[in-house]
Amino acid sequence: MKAQIIRSFGGPSVFQLEEIPTPEIRPGHVIIQVKATSVNPIDTKVRGGAVPAVSPAFPAVLHGDVAGIVTEVGEGVTEFTPGDEVYGCAGGFKGTGGALAEFMLADAQLIAHKPKNLGMEEAAALPLVAITAWEALFTRGQLSAGQDILIHAATGGVGHVAIQLAKWAGANVYTTASSQEKLEIAARLGADARINYKEESVQDYVQKHTNGKGFNVVFDTVGGENLDRSFEAAAMHGTVLAIAARSTHDLSPLHSKSLSLHIVFMLLKIINEEYRKQHGEILKKITGIVEEGKLRPLIDPKVFTFEEADKAHEYLESKQAVGKIVLKNAW
Repeated sequence: MKAQIIRSFGGPSVFQLEEIPTPEIRPGHVIIQVKATSVNPIDTKVRGGAVPAVSPAFPAVLHGDVAGIVTEVGEGVTEFTPGDEVYGCAGGFKGTGGALAEFMLADAQLIAHKPKNLGMEEAAALPLVAITAWEALFTRGQLSAGQDILIHAATGGVGHVAIQLAKWAGANVYTTASSQEKLEIAARLGADARINYKEESVQDYVQKHTNGKGFNVVFDTVGGENLDRSFEAAAMHGTVLAIAARSTHDLSPLHSKSLSLHIVFMLLKIINEEYRKQHGEILKKITGIVEEGKLRPLIDPKVFTFEEADKAHEYLESKQAVGKIVLKNAW
């Protein structure tokens, strides 16, 4: 089969289009004919060698997000049959094959039936970001109806999904973005209040929207200095959720306000097989919410082919994208 592979860590130019053996079926797994994938920041980090502990062995096929059609079912798999349209975040990390290929071997626990009202490219945009947002908001954050939540980066991959899931759960959603265009997108996604963080300080918007008390829950999808701003924006006894915490911070604000900090690193459940079932269960819930019309992926207008994997990675790293970057399989 055709596949984009890497034989060493490096920039986007390390991708090579090659013919490699088609994966063979295994018990508990399915073979997916890949129709689409999407690129996430973790994919660029794996490619660049920033996270060697979770990277697949060379030669490696990258990308976790996949949407496609089941062509073969392994022993013990009862939930899927050949011809089923499925999606999931099912590989591209240590011990697994990725989605940048014609076919992908996937643990059946990591996938779910694709929402009927989404095309393949839309479905491929959702798994990693939707699972991440769900684990942060509900598994770790215990978000409930009526709570005030601040979600940073309204049009980012995780942020735009988190806004919609938080609204689905009945929370009061506040969000930040860097431009009027992005704030307008946030409004369409359902955010109750939009904050231009370039024009308003944390102190200003906390005073404006919470009378200085802070937000019950803050979801930081950015990391770095923004995590410090998240601590500042949280209410006493509040919860801060984060997905990018490879940095050094002063934790005294957590002490002074008795905050809880939760870090979500969703791919750990992919490389640790005993936890995989949790991802499939979350995706089933996501499918239902999408089919209810309560969740839709935000996709950047630039769509790439698998042969343009290098260009898709360059585009993500340029930080020009709004929403998710999707790649379609034209092989």
